[in-house]
Amino acid sequence: MLCRGIALALLMPFGSFAQSTGETVAQAPAADPAAGQDATTLDTVTVTGVRASLARAVELKRDAATVQDSISALELGKFPDDNVADSLSHITGVAISRTAGGEGQKVSVRGLGPEYTLTTFNGRILATDGPGRDFAFDVLPSDVISGADVIKGAEAQNTEGAIGGLVNLRSASPFDDKGQHAVLRIEGDRNTLSDYNGTKYSGVYSNTFADDTVGILLGAVYADRRDRTDVAGNDGGWTRNPDPNDPTWGGNAWGGNIDLNGNGELDPDEYGLIAPGQFRVGSIIEDKKRHAYTGKFEWRPSDSFRLTVDGLKTKLDSPQVSYQQSYYPLFSPGRWSNIQVTNGIVTSFDMDNPDPEQRLNPELLNQTEYRVVDTDLFGANARWQVSDSFAITGDVYRSTSKRYSGGLDTYVVLRMNQPNTAHIDLTRAAVPNVAIQFDDGRDWIDGLKNGEFGESDFDTHYFGLSGDNIKDEINGGTLSGDLFVGDFHVDHVKFGVSLTDRRKSRDLVNNAFNGGENYYSGDNRINVSDLDGDIIDRTLSPSGFMSDVNASFPRNFLGFDVPAYIKALQAYDGQPSPDGGVYDYANAAPEWNPLESYRVREKTTAVFVQADMSGERWDGNIGVRFGTTKTRAQAWDAQIESITELGAFNYSVEYGDPTPILQDASYSFFLPSANFVWHFTDDLQLRLGAAKTMARPSVEQLAPTNTTASVAWGEFTQIYGGNVDLKPYSAKQGDISLEWYFSENSIFNLATFYKRIENQITTSWEPQQDIGVPGYLFNVMRPINGDYAKVHGIEAGLQHFWNNGLGFRAQYTRNWSKSFVDGEERPLEGIAPSVYSLGLMYEKGAWSAGVQADHTDGFVTATNVLGQGYNEQADKLTWLTAHLAYTVNDHLSLTLEGDNLLDDEQTYSINGNPLLSQGYYRYGRSFKLSMALKF
Repeated sequence: MLCRGIALALLMPFGSFAQSTGETVAQAPAADPAAGQDATTLDTVTVTGVRASLARAVELKRDAATVQDSISALELGKFPDDNVADSLSHITGVAISRTAGGEGQKVSVRGLGPEYTLTTFNGRILATDGPGRDFAFDVLPSDVISGADVIKGAEAQNTEGAIGGLVNLRSASPFDDKGQHAVLRIEGDRNTLSDYNGTKYSGVYSNTFADDTVGILLGAVYADRRDRTDVAGNDGGWTRNPDPNDPTWGGNAWGGNIDLNGNGELDPDEYGLIAPGQFRVGSIIEDKKRHAYTGKFEWRPSDSFRLTVDGLKTKLDSPQVSYQQSYYPLFSPGRWSNIQVTNGIVTSFDMDNPDPEQRLNPELLNQTEYRVVDTDLFGANARWQVSDSFAITGDVYRSTSKRYSGGLDTYVVLRMNQPNTAHIDLTRAAVPNVAIQFDDGRDWIDGLKNGEFGESDFDTHYFGLSGDNIKDEINGGTLSGDLFVGDFHVDHVKFGVSLTDRRKSRDLVNNAFNGGENYYSGDNRINVSDLDGDIIDRTLSPSGFMSDVNASFPRNFLGFDVPAYIKALQAYDGQPSPDGGVYDYANAAPEWNPLESYRVREKTTAVFVQADMSGERWDGNIGVRFGTTKTRAQAWDAQIESITELGAFNYSVEYGDPTPILQDASYSFFLPSANFVWHFTDDLQLRLGAAKTMARPSVEQLAPTNTTASVAWGEFTQIYGGNVDLKPYSAKQGDISLEWYFSENSIFNLATFYKRIENQITTSWEPQQDIGVPGYLFNVMRPINGDYAKVHGIEAGLQHFWNNGLGFRAQYTRNWSKSFVDGEERPLEGIAPSVYSLGLMYEKGAWSAGVQADHTDGFVTATNVLGQGYNEQADKLTWLTAHLAYTVNDHLSLTLEGDNLLDDEQTYSINGNPLLSQGYYRYGRSFKLSMALKF
């Protein structure tokens, strides 16, 4: 009776929850987390070592109800990689993107980008700290994870919201290995590019008692790591002249069309001409502190009842400070001479105009991303076997993510004030050749190396302060039943209802809306030497800086600290300003920006029914998931009242008072699914799957925000964030998979898949639009639902171990995709055409060793960035890792790991053309040495 009372108490909130949510709720959590885990529950396995981890993954794949790949912990509290995303990259069809330091951050499945993927933890949706739904895995230490399933097919009982794949992370249970266990780990790491060191401490304690009816598991992690990433890129972008032969492109040459002969006209040989607008190069220094706590309490008083209460709490404190040199060679009439053109690209020119606003004025750039994130997930789950033929499960949870960055991100520039002549020469490297000679005889490269430049050579300039305060709250619940039938080939009928209420808010705090970003520029500029304190307080000479970039530019550069700079500006208050007043920092301080802030609430109710069936040589399931989602979005708008030119490529904007915009929308979904497995033999099976799936628009795409921030640097573009009427992606998909388990712990699988995606979301480009600002035409960008997209591909995997301890695994995925918008064929953004990996392993006795290479081909990241057919793409990347481990005894083990052993860098370009570099990130090699003590 006590068990039943607790079960009823846990399930009772569903009545009040349904009443309080009123309309409906966001993405529903897994229909039955406990049932989902039951479906893959195997005999107790104590997973230790790489071989056992891969064996567990093979067993999970073999017994899964749909197309699925998994990865499991090597042992209690130890995942195969230091980062969950890095471990997932070893799975067939999975690719990842990386953040500063090379750490895996976002996950893509079967070539479809992170926006097509949903991440859950024990079947519960994880809140995110970004503006969208895609989960950033760097907030989650891998030490708190016991396994992860990448579910590529669909079942009615699983959460809707994924087209590429559903990634479900699993936490350990004290009943995985009964009794008392504890593990302490100490890890040190070093990056050979930066020569920075880091440390990590983690511990896990697990115990069962009261005749193994009660279990607890507690874990804690603390990591402190410093890293450096060398970067190059452009923020002003490439400029391209209008092309009368391309009606979709009106040009973006802010300073005027690139005029080779100076006749003031656009001649045929100047149609669509491309030239550099801005470029920068430097280093990101990241101090990353991360700690996490996890706990689980389980009560299993009888075979018919169990109660689980669990929680996860993490904090990521990861400020990234980038010290860079920045150049704006943007064309304007009379600014360039000796221009050379190669294949429609300006590759070389001189800048020798004596006008201070026409010469090249090198800049010092401090670009900071202040990322501090708290992520919590707490929940309770109860399963009650009411009778031999019927079980009921209830699950409730709350997931939150909070990010505190408002006004703390920086894009702050100090600008050179000395007369000079310059030469720019594009190479096929990530950075152009830069040669600058100053009228006083100093040379830019040698002068920086020899310490010849100081504060008097620079003036205050652009002063951009920004940052998001983001809060994401998800409350969810599921009530489900499992009825045993045992007749007419129907084994079980599962059914249930899920409710989710998601509220996400973004408050942008910056000084763009109030014009503060330009307060200290133009006529209001201040010579840095007139400010109190040492503002330019460092000369950076990073070891190995851009050593693989074959170009001539400064390898030594100056840097400054923004907090100290702000204090100096505040201390300058009251000094006379050129406009007849006095300086007042309050005019430059960041404040709430209503134009890019929003509130979005989603309420979803989802109902499912699923029949699990089997016959003599087959098994499968068929079901449907259906429901409704209601959305309310709030944003603000403000009309541009005036634009003031402060100098070359330097404008300020005055806005009217903001007015709120409130939008409501709703839609229904009906998602049938079917899975079938034919067992030719005990070791050979054919898997078929068909389903309709969906993925919701990114949260920020539902809010009617807009920005014209680019006007500040002379680019007249209005970017709409979205609107509440955007429809979710939907896909009709099919899978065929042949799986041969030819030996113990070994598998060969070959699969093909097809997805037709409707309402895929892309970006429209509307050049030269009148938005109501007299004297100015704007390019307008907005997210839109495209017509459709097609994705099909093949997957192949092979894994085998020999008795002598040697083993290997290999996987390959090839995708073909295309999308259509208004009848125009475009590449589908974020889809890697191929992903493959190869791993070699040895594990015998006390020794374990392995090497793993993961390769991602280049893929389109943004379409039509310079007109039709000019697409930004991420170039190919190969990530090589290795490990060597030795078990000293039952209580002590040592592990050495290496990351990015090829020292590969991530680069971006236009159409893969190295002359049109879009970005460069070099992370260096990292090595980790760890020691584990088991009790």
